[in-house]
Amino acid sequence: MIFTKKNGTPFLQFPALVDQPGLFHAVFTRHGGFSDPPFDSLNMSIGRGDDPQKIIKNRRKILECAGGGEAVFMEQVHGDEIWMLQAGKEAASWGNSVIPRADAAVTDVPGMILVVQVADCQPIFLYDPMHQVIANVHAGWRGSIRGIVGKTVRSMSDTFGCRPESIIACIGPSLGPCCAEFTNYMEEIPPSFWIYKNRRNFFDFWSITRDQLIDEGLSGNNVHTSGLCTRCRTDLFFSYRSRKTTGRFASVIGLCTV
Repeated sequence: MIFTKKNGTPFLQFPALVDQPGLFHAVFTRHGGFSDPPFDSLNMSIGRGDDPQKIIKNRRKILECAGGGEAVFMEQVHGDEIWMLQAGKEAASWGNSVIPRADAAVTDVPGMILVVQVADCQPIFLYDPMHQVIANVHAGWRGSIRGIVGKTVRSMSDTFGCRPESIIACIGPSLGPCCAEFTNYMEEIPPSFWIYKNRRNFFDFWSITRDQLIDEGLSGNNVHTSGLCTRCRTDLFFSYRSRKTTGRFASVIGLCTV
């Protein structure tokens, strides 16, 4: 990934998306914000013990980096519900006070900044440059076994006419196969996923997501993984597995208005 900085705020970008015209995307680190330890410092998540006023200031910072627009923060519940906003239809009734209860968001409306908040779960960008449709997916292990990323691809196809072979997918920093241990996997994870487990009960959810995307028709050449494990890189990212009481970093994507 490419490290960059805007308005004093550091973030990372995928080479596969950085030169796409009319598109902004960023995976923000834990740095550059206002929150105090253990939420230091660019924490996005309300309701975990951090000062709400500092979180509001943090959220304003990432929106400034995106060049403005309306931020869509979801109430993420580790499910497989998808929120969609389509130009010329629901867009007219959208209000920024609405908080969708979902774990994926899809839109073709310029100026809508889709935000996923994570601290080990996978943030996944999907972008169709042919139809100018974006999606942002929050995939924890529960969302992964429910196939949320594949369901999102199908929603892009069914609602917006996207062709899977045109979609670019980027899997952001998250719990890597080096650290994704599931000691109770026999009760939690279906047997069909056990092929992604090594002998020490560590699962490779990056490969699970990649295979799910390819199964939906994406080209393997269009699926990109950051290779950054959040538990290994707590210097850059929040990690629930590492710290328990911690913040959430932001992964954002949006279509520019000009």
